[in-house]
Amino acid sequence: MQISRRTFLAAATAGLAIAAPKKQIPVGLELYSVRGELKKDDMETVRQVAKMGYQVVEFYAPYYSWTPEHTKDMRKLLDDNGLKCLSTHNGLNVFTKENVQKTIDMSHTLGVKYVVCASAGNPKTLDGWKGVADKLAEASTALAGAGLKAGYHNHQLEFTPLEGKRPIEVIAAGTPKTFMLQLDLGTCVEVGSDPVAWIKANPGRINCMHLKDWGKEKGYKVLFGEGQVPFKEVFAAAEKVGGLEYALIEQEGSEFSELETAQKCIDNYKKLRKA
Repeated sequence: MQISRRTFLAAATAGLAIAAPKKQIPVGLELYSVRGELKKDDMETVRQVAKMGYQVVEFYAPYYSWTPEHTKDMRKLLDDNGLKCLSTHNGLNVFTKENVQKTIDMSHTLGVKYVVCASAGNPKTLDGWKGVADKLAEASTALAGAGLKAGYHNHQLEFTPLEGKRPIEVIAAGTPKTFMLQLDLGTCVEVGSDPVAWIKANPGRINCMHLKDWGKEKGYKVLFGEGQVPFKEVFAAAEKVGGLEYALIEQEGSEFSELETAQKCIDNYKKLRKA
C-alpha cells in the first residue's frame, strides 16, 4: 500500500508511529547437527534440510575433501533448493599458504562469504593465542584479496580465563575489525560468560551466531530454546549492535533422531522469533 506524503505528515502530526518493517535474519543449520545422515548421503540430507524451512547451511570440516565436481554439484543442489552456504567450519589447515588457494576456489564455488576457523588446538599461554591471532590476521588479508572474509568460532576454551584474560579477547584484539567473531552461544553460557555483554563489546563483528543451547540437566542435548541461553536478549543485542547477518542452529544430539531434532529446533526457533 502506498502512503502519500500528505497522509504520512498527517499521521506524524497526530502522533502515530509508522514503523519500518523488521529485518528478517535468515536461519540456517550447521550440518554437524545431522552429521550421521550427511555421511550416508550428503545430497539427500541437504534436500531434507531445505524442506524443513532452513535458508542457510554451514558445511563442516569433511567438505574440504570433496572433489571439484562434487563441490559444483552441491552448489547446484543448494541453488535448486533455495539454500545458501554463507560460511564453512574449518580447522587452521585451510588458512595455510599451501591450502589458501584451494580454500578460495571451494568458497567461490559454494558461494561462501565467511571462512571460519573452528579450532586452534589448545594453546597453553596467552602468547600462544596471540600467535593464533597473527595467523588468522594474515589469512584474513589473503582471503580479502579474493573477496572473502575470515572468522573464528569459539568453544568453551576461548571463554575460559587464561592468565587473567579470556583467549577470545586476544583473538578479537589481534584480528581486523572486518574479521567475524562467530559466537557459539551454548559454550559461552556454559562457562559463565555473558553473551550479550560480549556482543555489545564487539559491535559489527557478530555477523553470525551458532544457536546452540545448553542446560544444566541435559547439557547440549537440550533442544533449541529449552535451555539457559537468553535468546531474546541475545538477538536484540546482535541485531542492534552486533551486525548479525544470519544465524545457524547447531545441535550436538538429543533423544530424537538427527532429522527430527533439526525439525523440532527450527519449529522452536519460529515460535521464539514470533513471540
